[in-house]
Amino acid sequence: MGTTTVNLIGAGRVGQTLARLLPATQSYVLQDVSSRRLKSAKDAAAFGRNARAVEHLADMRPANIWILAVPDSKIAEVARTLSDSNPDSVLQGSRPVALHCSGFYPAAQMDALNEYGWGLASAHPVLSFSDPETAASQVSCVPCGIEGDPYAASIATSLFEEMGAECFSIRSDAKSLYHAAAVISNNFTVVLQALAREAWAEAGVSEDMAARLNEKLLTGTCENVAAQGPQVALTGPAARGDTDVVAQQNRVVAGWHPTAGELYAQLSDLARSLKSSGKTR
Repeated sequence: MGTTTVNLIGAGRVGQTLARLLPATQSYVLQDVSSRRLKSAKDAAAFGRNARAVEHLADMRPANIWILAVPDSKIAEVARTLSDSNPDSVLQGSRPVALHCSGFYPAAQMDALNEYGWGLASAHPVLSFSDPETAASQVSCVPCGIEGDPYAASIATSLFEEMGAECFSIRSDAKSLYHAAAVISNNFTVVLQALAREAWAEAGVSEDMAARLNEKLLTGTCENVAAQGPQVALTGPAARGDTDVVAQQNRVVAGWHPTAGELYAQLSDLARSLKSSGKTR
């Protein structure tokens, strides 16, 4: 089986994670790495066999797959620069594929490469990339949303499946809503844990015990939701219909933290709806 060359643009946390994963595949070879900081490119290239770090996009060699692991706001700009500096990046007559890793933008964000016949796709592993080494160890069977033109999407699927991900399709026109769901599921959960710890501290609970409470409740909740689904897993005063408790507790929370009070009231309404109908609206 022949190998497929991969160029990596961007060596931040996502890029560093992919640089760790690519050498473990049988079909893909990390070739050139470019990043805003040359040192970061060198660090990422060190994981590849004979991979090299380059300072400018124009210095990158032709490759089968180009991964744009850059901030969301830079995807279109990098695609334009790539189309201007390296438009003929066709290797052995194959059609090059550009893919980015944004969960928010569709592949069309790289439309500047369309006129040169590139395939365009996006691949979004549903994973926290706070630490590249940890993220690389967690990628096995992690869900990965794939979107783009059929040819490029199939290439992206093969690549990420070989790295260990479990790929699924996303509608291009719903990419923003898809990403909002991930933010609600992950990022907002973290914010709620911080808010709970602050409330426990205000109630006189020690920091160590608040952390233990946090871990116990969050672990049990995750297990219950995974096993039973949100409607069955939901407990608490709003789910039980204890309207007096909800109202009194809402006043207490609002007196302590007005913004949290508004959130408490709104989430209680959603909780009542979820428990009664299985949906939040």
